Amino acid sequence: MRAKIVAGNWKMNNDRDESKELIKDLKKAIKKEELKNTRVIVAPTFVNLSSSIKAARKSKIEVVAQNMHQAKNGAYTGEISADMLKAIGIKTVILGHSERRTYFNETDVSLAAKVDAIIANDLETIFCFGELLEDRKSENHFAVVESQIANALFHLEADAWKSIVLAYEPVWAIGTGETASAEQAQEMHAFIRSTIEKKYSKEVSDKISILYGGSVKPANAKEIFSKPDVDGGLIGGAALNVTDFTGIIKAI
Repeated sequence: MRAKIVAGNWKMNNDRDESKELIKDLKKAIKKEELKNTRVIVAPTFVNLSSSIKAARKSKIEVVAQNMHQAKNGAYTGEISADMLKAIGIKTVILGHSERRTYFNETDVSLAAKVDAIIANDLETIFCFGELLEDRKSENHFAVVESQIANALFHLEADAWKSIVLAYEPVWAIGTGETASAEQAQEMHAFIRSTIEKKYSKEVSDKISILYGGSVKPANAKEIFSKPDVDGGLIGGAALNVTDFTGIIKAI
């Protein structure tokens, strides 16, 4: 059975005390027995990772990083390596978020190198990808998504996919209030799974958790999560509010 995952990407929000308080509130709001096969993940900023890990102790809340550099060390001012993250207990890293691609010029090539570093360091990645509005309007969205996955991930051996969680995020639906319909999400997720099956096998594709990211809220989460190829969500703004995030988690 594929793991169900609800991951909150806090982006550049919440100072140390706010991060700790939000985790404390989440621990109170969600009982362990309610989660069953669901992983609950939060991704604070780098400077708040250690304190957030401490705050999440004795709970099922996993704390993950929002990014990582591919080099082991060196003259990369402002960057963070796998060893640095592992030293404080981080096991999972988000890679390829559309904001990283747009604002920091990350490419499929640079992301492939980061994925290689993830695999080499026995970490897990939540790998993000998705089309722009013009791609959707021109009906080029399937080709764009297939290209992003293939260029960054299809050099991997089949066994490496046990360290990959996919997150489909239509860029036109991130922070805009627009959301892909549940049917659109399912259509793309099914396409992604079939693309992986063609490259590898049905066994590999069936085990991959594929998350939907794009203005998920308590009001639409249950419908989106009910689709057979949608295994959870990568949540942005709603993850900063304990009531909203809890509602989304319980919808799965």
